[in-house]
Amino acid sequence: MRKPVLTIFYQFNPWQTSIGGIQTLINTFIKYAPQEFEVRLVGTASDRSQTLGQWQKAEFAGREISFLPLFLLENDDFRGLIPTTIKYTAALVGRNYASDFMHFYRIEPTIVTRHWQGEKTLFIQNDIQAQIAAKDDKNAILWRKFPAAYFALEKALVSQFQQIYSCNTESMKLYQQRYPHLQDRVAFLKNTFDEEIFYPLSPDKREQGRRELATRLGLDENTRFIMFAGRLHPQKDPILLIRSIAALGESNIHLLMAGNGELADSVRAEITQLGLEKRVTMLGAVQQKALADLHRVCQALVLTSAFEGLPFVVLEALACGTPIVTTKAGETPQLLSSNSGIVCEERTPDCIAHALHQVVMNPESYPTSACVRTAQPYAARTVINEVYKKMWQRWETKSLVAATC
Repeated sequence: MRKPVLTIFYQFNPWQTSIGGIQTLINTFIKYAPQEFEVRLVGTASDRSQTLGQWQKAEFAGREISFLPLFLLENDDFRGLIPTTIKYTAALVGRNYASDFMHFYRIEPTIVTRHWQGEKTLFIQNDIQAQIAAKDDKNAILWRKFPAAYFALEKALVSQFQQIYSCNTESMKLYQQRYPHLQDRVAFLKNTFDEEIFYPLSPDKREQGRRELATRLGLDENTRFIMFAGRLHPQKDPILLIRSIAALGESNIHLLMAGNGELADSVRAEITQLGLEKRVTMLGAVQQKALADLHRVCQALVLTSAFEGLPFVVLEALACGTPIVTTKAGETPQLLSSNSGIVCEERTPDCIAHALHQVVMNPESYPTSACVRTAQPYAARTVINEVYKKMWQRWETKSLVAATC
């Protein structure tokens, strides 16, 4: 029996440091793919040395894959005048990369793929209703200006998917309500953390690492660290985060910001305006293993998002033993226990600052063991292997039916 082929469609290059939950999920699907599957990725080129429009063999995370870049995208953390998803969709026109299994992370490209043969799966990362319905600029996605058009497009395309996975229970419910004839195809999928990369240190090593980081940054040895990791995008509301640090008013608490994006200059300006240059360090894009090292020595991870799914960074921080401070966005509030983090009732600097102070200054109330226990059901190997197991079962059934016809 030949190997079934999985083709993943998304506008990124896995060998380039890239920020986002979708990229993390795809990387995990590649890394933990069973050898019984052939894996392909239709993505983008990060430099001009890569040949566009041609399949090429490559290795990622110890796994051989076939990679085809559609066009050059040197930095996918910044949006251009034309949305990248539109460019990606246009680049698919006139092509056919159909395979046994196809995974999509945006619905727009499937305008082109409606007639391609094979099993298609749609992955949904955010609360779609929250994204579309928001009335202020913090939503910052094009479709919010045309919600009726988005839902009309979705209605025209959604029936082609044999599987629809959502990491957000609200989006899962929305799809089941809007498309009752597809209810059996819609399911909740846990986001994951890679347990080979994200794990805790002993208390002594954690404390040693914290002191070494403080020294490396030229800070007082007693400095405590708060971590933000994500795209500097209106969804994440990093300006609110900076204002929360100003409201915190603790000189020995330092914010580390890992990530880049369109709001980077605005964040820098806000830091300067509020006089926080010595209390905030912008790290830019950080490789996954280096990010894990930072999680392990920080006292809290903070999210000030306007809307979310279940951020991978939350699971990664918890797996490293680091508690969470979050706004009431996405699945994180349902995930946290009373001793693994705090959910802020208001998206205000004072409320967030108060929660950060509580977590950082009372580490005994948020022990490493409680954080790790909260994350454990989301270990990547377990979650991803279950998805592949079901794919293999469907493949075997289909092959058996074809052999008997």
